[in-house]
Amino acid sequence: MKYNQVIRLNSGATIPIMGFGTYSAQNDREETKQAVQMALKMGYRHFDTAKIYGSEPAVGEALTRAIQSQMIDREDIFLTSKLWSSDHHDPVSALHQTLETLGMEYVDMYLVHWPVKLKPWATYAVPNEDDFERLDLETTWVGMEKCLDMGLCRSIGVSNFSTKKIQRLVDFASVPPAVNQVEMHPMWRQTKLREFCGDHKIHVSAYSPIGGPGNSWGSTAVINHPIIQSIAHKHRATPAQVALRWGLSKGSSVIAKSFNKGRMKENIGAVDLRLDDCDLCDIERMEEWKIMRGEFFVNETTSPYRTIEDLWDDEI
Repeated sequence: MKYNQVIRLNSGATIPIMGFGTYSAQNDREETKQAVQMALKMGYRHFDTAKIYGSEPAVGEALTRAIQSQMIDREDIFLTSKLWSSDHHDPVSALHQTLETLGMEYVDMYLVHWPVKLKPWATYAVPNEDDFERLDLETTWVGMEKCLDMGLCRSIGVSNFSTKKIQRLVDFASVPPAVNQVEMHPMWRQTKLREFCGDHKIHVSAYSPIGGPGNSWGSTAVINHPIIQSIAHKHRATPAQVALRWGLSKGSSVIAKSFNKGRMKENIGAVDLRLDDCDLCDIERMEEWKIMRGEFFVNETTSPYRTIEDLWDDEI
């Protein structure tokens, strides 16, 4: 099926280009389960979750049901979860817990969610000032590599890492990250990071590929932008499809999140769209604006990142 086009990672695994995001502020288990079941029927095979999203139980239940009913094989699914910042002290135990919650024997991709270490009790999205610890990425990564050695995951990677942080990681890692999952869309194009990751054979996977509208921190700026609107009109497509196709055109996988049946179908339809050189040039002229800035990981006393610029190594 064309929706299941894949990209081969440096780990040897393949990742489907169209991902289905499962973060929801409401975190309604039944709604999430039904959305995943609907996504499977439409052809989605790449599912993205995380401990901090609270969606692992629903995702695991929906996928297990589909496997048990022989609708799909486990090998046909690419499932990603993430190490939360309070679990850096023991990634193996954290992944064991995630697998138990999912009801799975392994995940296909396990990512370090943020380059931030929090105290073990900080199991919430927005940390308090006294929750921060010094990040020892070498120790964290040894734990991630152990997850891989134990067969708990098929690939390991990172999320929200700058070029500089990836460079530090590859300098000491025995196993390089297979993926860097970052915010990427026509208004935050990640040109420098994509080039750097390309040089190191690290796949860039795009979250918020249409700007995250509907999320508390998201924005409609991307899909409402006159350039995106104009390109959509020209191709008789939707603005969301244009944004997603742009991400795919850069060799990235894109993780679209909507539990609305019409929009889910619309999003997967972006695979059929073709943007021409003029479209791509027009998008390059768009102003840039990072929407998910991570301010909650920045403070002037306890965080290793005293400013937003520190967190992103001035790539913002």
